[in-house]
Amino acid sequence: MKFFTRDRAFYGTFFPLLIIIALQQLISLGVNLADNLMLGFYSESALAGAAIVNQLHFILAQLIIGIAAGTVVLGSQYWGKGETEPIKRIIALGLKLSLLFGAIFWAVTLVIPAEVLRLLTTDETIIAEGVVYLKVMSWTYIIFSLSYVLMLSLEAVQTAIVGVVMSVAALVINVVLNYCLIFGNFGFPRLGITGAAIATLVSRIAELAIILLYLFAIDRKLRIRLRDLITLDLTYLRRFIRVALPTIIAGAQWGVAQTAQTAILGHISATAIAANSIAIVIFELFAIFGMCCSSAASVTIGKAVGAGNLDKIRPYSRTLQAIFIAIGVISGAMIFAFKDVFVALYAVTPETRTMAVQFLTVLAVSTVGTCYEFPVESGIIAGGGDTKYASIVDVSFMWLFTIPSAALSAFVFKFPPMATFCFLKADQLLKCIPNAIRCNRYKWVRQLTK
Repeated sequence: MKFFTRDRAFYGTFFPLLIIIALQQLISLGVNLADNLMLGFYSESALAGAAIVNQLHFILAQLIIGIAAGTVVLGSQYWGKGETEPIKRIIALGLKLSLLFGAIFWAVTLVIPAEVLRLLTTDETIIAEGVVYLKVMSWTYIIFSLSYVLMLSLEAVQTAIVGVVMSVAALVINVVLNYCLIFGNFGFPRLGITGAAIATLVSRIAELAIILLYLFAIDRKLRIRLRDLITLDLTYLRRFIRVALPTIIAGAQWGVAQTAQTAILGHISATAIAANSIAIVIFELFAIFGMCCSSAASVTIGKAVGAGNLDKIRPYSRTLQAIFIAIGVISGAMIFAFKDVFVALYAVTPETRTMAVQFLTVLAVSTVGTCYEFPVESGIIAGGGDTKYASIVDVSFMWLFTIPSAALSAFVFKFPPMATFCFLKADQLLKCIPNAIRCNRYKWVRQLTK
């Protein structure tokens, strides 16, 4: 039991945040799962077309998460000090930067959708479906940029329940409208993949309305007003850039790298795209607690550092690492045990189903590493004030090992898709080594609010 702290404040901060954030993300993944299942029943080309468009959304989401991560790291230290005014100004800076990225994605995908999608696949059938989907989805990017960064930034003050409400609303709207608009039920037109995009757009509008209602009418921690968000206050700009820039770079490269991985699989076959889409959704479903440990750990460590409780950092870190490993082992075992059951839910070809099961077998192993290395570098170390480390490690492994090795496997040596997929996920285990060494040297503790 020496690995676990007896400090009740630790458990009172970490576990409530983890449960609420994981619940929100679980419901949000339910939206993706519903989309995948319904589009899979409609047509496999529609499923693949939506999958490659969702990779563009994934890049934007990672940029937003990077902005929010910097906001949470800095904001949670001010929260530990009991100062809320700086947090409001920092959130406002993050909101403006997030909106800028959303506007760029909206403009590019609206003007040249086919050209963008050809970077991910050469299959013209999939591109045609993707263009139809993207014509509507491009309008969600600005809305998503606003709502998501606000929702994530509130984690700095241990407010995550609003994300659950947003996700529940999105799930209900998405499922109902997907059923009506994809298949033409209840007198609605049969719109196929366009119907799925419209359902997503409506759910994004609902999410934005909920977070704004919460901020302006319900929240009592920050008491944010509209003028706080729209006023250009540069007081904390330099400090925000110093903390957030590495997390934004890490998020951007992770989004681009994951899209590059999809492009590698996409240039193998349409079957590989569909199988990867299925496998990733199921992986995220089971690994949700391990991934969400990052946000909860960041706030827990950042709050302790901001309050000046530096003597608690070592026991907190040891406890968190033990929790990460336990969650990783359980998550990997569950993926392996239930992979066939979940893949069987999809109305896809036997070849796609077989490949998805193979990919999930690989993920069952790599998940153990993911649930440790990711929350260590982006939760413990970044939350302690060192936001550069994660960016350096992720960029190094992804572009010096993962992408080159997978590209050689797919295009030079012509290995089977499962072998290429192994190269794409190997870094999740390899990064555990430097992350464990860095974490247990405790050179990452920095009080950013001074």
